[in-house]
Amino acid sequence: MPAYAIANLRPSAEPHDEVLTYMERVQDTMDPFGGRFLVHGAPEREVREGSWPDAIVILVFPSFADARAWYDSPAYQELLPLRTRHIDGDLLLVDGVAPTYRAAETARHLRAARTAS
Repeated sequence: MPAYAIANLRPSAEPHDEVLTYMERVQDTMDPFGGRFLVHGAPEREVREGSWPDAIVILVFPSFADARAWYDSPAYQELLPLRTRHIDGDLLLVDGVAPTYRAAETARHLRAARTAS
């Protein structure tokens, strides 16, 4: 099952040179783990609920283990400060769902568990 790294970043208007270096090198740290960008910054967006003033980055990996291994890898850990020194943000790793996943099935299980209690 795929896994995702989702970052909500708060960049400055003018990117620092270290951030540009990070951007130039980050894909090389992802390649050994099968990672790729799905979203990078999302300059065109339409907020439908709440507020979302920041930049979003979404990466996909073949599995949660691959996403974790990428983030913890020496190559990425060495590169990471180039971004974090200049851009505040939040990042989480999340497991995806199978292509056959249906929310209605999850609701059915939750209803059954609630009834059984």
